Amino acid sequence: PQSAARRRLAYDELLAGQLSLALVRSKIRKIPGKPLIGDGMISARLKRALPYELTSSQTAALAEISADLSRSERMLRLLQGDVGSGKTVVALLAMAQAAEAGGQSVLMAPTEVLARQHLKTIFPLAEAAGMRAAILTGNEKGREREEILNHLASGDIDVLIGTHAVFQDGAIYRSLAFVVIDEQHRFGVQQR
Repeated sequence: PQSAARRRLAYDELLAGQLSLALVRSKIRKIPGKPLIGDGMISARLKRALPYELTSSQTAALAEISADLSRSERMLRLLQGDVGSGKTVVALLAMAQAAEAGGQSVLMAPTEVLARQHLKTIFPLAEAAGMRAAILTGNEKGREREEILNHLASGDIDVLIGTHAVFQDGAIYRSLAFVVIDEQHRFGVQQR
């Protein structure tokens, strides 16, 4: 059994952490963002390419994200769900809204295996919707890496999927507008 003093210390530590996080979020949200408002064409093509209908939970999450993206404040949002619940598809539909507004998106995964799994899911859907997707990890080297980085800088890539390599030296975006960090808790503080 824990003593009352230990419980109080644990509570104080949790409260301090939550208050610090709230202050950081408040500060970040004050920095003006660019509203991402598209015509819905890419999103519509993407939804038609899906082999299933969105669930009500996916639709609700997407509506909230879409509303946030349409505002001039920066969005900070945590999307939670079980494995296989469709978080990647919701993220891709939000990326479609960014692409419609002329912005690029990036999805950063903690491992190359996970990044390649995301690519396998995203690439055919993005292609069907007219979005250009690519992957960038530590394994893309030489001419292949240079080509990806050139396409990224010119704006020819709408969605970049990868590991922390997506934010390393040389990764210059023409108009980065939307970032998805998968399994954020598995990254170090500096990477986050």
